Amino acid sequence: MPLAGERALYGTPEQWQEELRARLQESVRKRLISDVPLGAFLSGGIDSSAVVAMMREIGGGKILTCSIGFREPQYDESAYAQMVADAKHTDHKTEVVEASDYSLLEKLVDIYDEPYADSSAIPTYRVCQLARRHVTVALSGDGGDEDFIGYRRYRLFAMEERLRSKLPLGIRKPIFGALGRVYPKLDWAPQFVRGKTTFQALARDTVDAYMHAISIAEEHTRGRLYSEGFRRELQGYSAGEVFRNHARGKEFSDPLALVQYLDYKTYLPGDILTKVDRASMAHSLEVRTPFLDYEFVEWVSKLPSSIKLHGNEGKHVLKRALEPVLPNEVLYRKKQGFAVPLDMWFRGSLRTHLADAVRGERLASCGIFDRQMLVRLVDDHHSGRRDHSAILWSLLMFDGFLRKQSEPAQAAGPEKLRASL
Repeated sequence: MPLAGERALYGTPEQWQEELRARLQESVRKRLISDVPLGAFLSGGIDSSAVVAMMREIGGGKILTCSIGFREPQYDESAYAQMVADAKHTDHKTEVVEASDYSLLEKLVDIYDEPYADSSAIPTYRVCQLARRHVTVALSGDGGDEDFIGYRRYRLFAMEERLRSKLPLGIRKPIFGALGRVYPKLDWAPQFVRGKTTFQALARDTVDAYMHAISIAEEHTRGRLYSEGFRRELQGYSAGEVFRNHARGKEFSDPLALVQYLDYKTYLPGDILTKVDRASMAHSLEVRTPFLDYEFVEWVSKLPSSIKLHGNEGKHVLKRALEPVLPNEVLYRKKQGFAVPLDMWFRGSLRTHLADAVRGERLASCGIFDRQMLVRLVDDHHSGRRDHSAILWSLLMFDGFLRKQSEPAQAAGPEKLRASL
């Protein structure tokens, strides 16, 4: 994500592809230095598959790979992981995550020690647990999406930014702002008629639009979720200030470089790396990330965005570079991501557990949330009117955090509890 005025790379796309593969291989090679058993995560996605492919290119020894699957087919990538494992002749281990494993929710509250709200912590915890049974160090593909514009939200942002560039904010804000307010939220409908989020994004400037895209809850929903007293305490503060502070005073070669930079400063360290670090340390497993080698990132950041996002295809240059070493079925399939079927779990096996926590007294009485909105979120999700699974997961983890914080004081007796308050 080059800043404006930074020296760009010279060469042809073919030369960049060849150098990319060589640089990635070197980054992996440096992370294979170990005097303890070593393996790799293998989700079936491009990034982890690339790391495993580079491991095989470097040496012909035994490679252990680990994968997590789900019972729900639309979330399960284990078949692609097995395809790569077969192609690269690895010793492959797979485990299925079950929705009925309530004890895992309690473990996550304990190991993250904060209201951590990324539900992919579930498979991350399990794949770290699986890997540690066999190795002490594991390589991961984290950072590949940030390096090469791999997230779907980047593609949507690029399309919206082209529209934003056609009209000044003074015209866009009233027109698309009004459309965003009146257009219904059609979570159940086909993608092509879900226009509310797009209208809301077009009514914003570049930084606010990306904040809107990456947020678990849109600004309007967050405002209604908070209690009146908590909104007063915020004194107008918005989480968007974090993004604006990072972007302030900097110029970038293009808007995609800007949002990559924002993810490097926020999403990657605050979410992805925190998730893996806490989950791996809970099992005394060391995780190494070749895509985040500083020399590799410095080189990749000088590549033009146009060869990372080519048309509507993210990671274009990475895919082309990996064609000699990975099957096309893996490289050019639709991106799934390390997602969890929360929407179905919360309407099925976790339905009662979710309702008891989110509609319970602990969240309602903490002073942050509006009680009626908590009830409405659960009811709307259970009925199928809306998919609030990401918000509800966040609230479920926050409830667990509050419960954990209150336990030492409660155990100490009423006098010490009053003193702690």
